[in-house]
Amino acid sequence: MKKYITLIIWLSGLFFAFSQEPTTKEKEINDFMDELFTEDQTINELIKSISTNYQFLYISTTYNSDTYFSGRDIGIDQYNITPQITYVNSNGVFANISGIYYSEFEPNWDYTSLTLGYGKSIDKKKLFRAHAAYSKYFYSDNGLDNLYTNALNLGISAKNKMRNLGAQLSGTYLFGEDQSFQITFKSHVIFKLLKTKNARLRFKPQLSIVAGKQTFELSQTIVQNGELITDYIQNDVFDLINTQISLPLQFNSNSFDFELGYNFNIPSEIGDESNLKTTGYFNLSIAYLIDL
Repeated sequence: MKKYITLIIWLSGLFFAFSQEPTTKEKEINDFMDELFTEDQTINELIKSISTNYQFLYISTTYNSDTYFSGRDIGIDQYNITPQITYVNSNGVFANISGIYYSEFEPNWDYTSLTLGYGKSIDKKKLFRAHAAYSKYFYSDNGLDNLYTNALNLGISAKNKMRNLGAQLSGTYLFGEDQSFQITFKSHVIFKLLKTKNARLRFKPQLSIVAGKQTFELSQTIVQNGELITDYIQNDVFDLINTQISLPLQFNSNSFDFELGYNFNIPSEIGDESNLKTTGYFNLSIAYLIDL
């Protein structure tokens, strides 16, 4: 399974995090950040007092103890690290630069991505939000995984009035030398474990379901003129790819965010795949917000 599938899965989670119930202006900012970042990041309410117009940088790094592509084990024992820098302003515009480092791949730094997007609430109570983004990928080598160098992502999310339940549906169109697309559904629930003046601790279980277009190759051997001839046929299918259950603890203190979690992958068989195993890994994130 090509590693660009994981790239799309990772991107499609770019606008999904969590929320709470601080002051009116803080709530507006938090609702926006709910749709902004990857599921691997730790994001909490970081701004205590802010004017109507704001802009800030969010700097984060995520460590994953094991690497699986679309939930699948490719037989290489390695960790990966994902650093990111995101800019956000009060108009709903955001920009992101990120990349990923694999401990055993050559080169270790796989790609760098640049993203520009826009997110906006679509109801008066700000329980529903829509987003759109474009991403460009720059790979460190010229392998087959580089067929897709651009991505368009559209999505809509919703949460309840208490802001402890949320869901998101998004679609990603990937294109370049080839093209593909996928649909991602995510839902989460928030349990507040600790809340003081300067710190918060939460448990946020999350379910992610990913379906997308996949290309797989079938071989057929026939006898022709007394000789064995093997034909290879490529089939395109749209099917369920992976289901993931994430169990993160998220701690926030002032402008710092920390997350420690465990993630289960339940990959779905596609084409001639069989006996796929459930996989799992730990993630650790640290992030810092800079108010501009």
